[in-house]
Amino acid sequence: MAEDEWAELADAFVDGAYATVRGRVRTQVLHRQLLDHLPPPHAAVLDVGGGAGHQSLPLARLGYHVTVVDSSPEMLARAAARIAAEPEEVRRRVRLVEGPGERADVLTAEAQFDAVLCHGVLMYLDDPRPMLDALCRCAAPGGLVSVMALNARTLAVRPALEGRWDDALAAFDATTETGVLGTPTRGDTVDGLAELLRANGVRQEAWYGVWLFADWVEIPDDADAQAVAEVELRAAARDPYRGLSRVFHLVGRQG
Repeated sequence: MAEDEWAELADAFVDGAYATVRGRVRTQVLHRQLLDHLPPPHAAVLDVGGGAGHQSLPLARLGYHVTVVDSSPEMLARAAARIAAEPEEVRRRVRLVEGPGERADVLTAEAQFDAVLCHGVLMYLDDPRPMLDALCRCAAPGGLVSVMALNARTLAVRPALEGRWDDALAAFDATTETGVLGTPTRGDTVDGLAELLRANGVRQEAWYGVWLFADWVEIPDDADAQAVAEVELRAAARDPYRGLSRVFHLVGRQG
């Protein structure tokens, strides 16, 4: 395995996935869901597996002090380039730290944060528990823990919509799949992750869907991302829509 296993995927993530309407919608939906739970600006936020800073940089612009921990030097270099284009008052509110998220507490000198984010990371781990344990150790009493994970209960939807009926039939009982970027991914459930958080003293506060319509249908490049996001936000917070989403956003509170 290469020293930086994400280096070859950096272009696909930063210039590909995040640059599409679907990627911009995901970032915007998560951002607005977070704002309903975050303390006021100037609070300290830890973004574990934060990559190029797509989720944390908008928070820094609002006044939050953000620390991004990521194991990929290439992804952190992309984050640094994006941060360099920001005004000085935003730049000074962002700190980049290289290292595995499972050691986030050690890498940040055991600091405790008002909010700890981990979005789109658990799906690439064989076992989510070491990462979740670290996230919870980093959260201050009353602090937010926010995770976004692949929804194991909707893995049959994509192959069915693509007419891969044998794959769809097998996916009903599967917990893994090959993601859209060609990488192996693993699904979780809201109840399963909530139980693991609860074992660390973090109680579930809310959960939302992410990527319902925006993931199951092809969206043209000239589509209005704001309009798509408004529909996604409405679906994300109500049943039965949120349960059908491609990924889910689980929010918990420490202590």
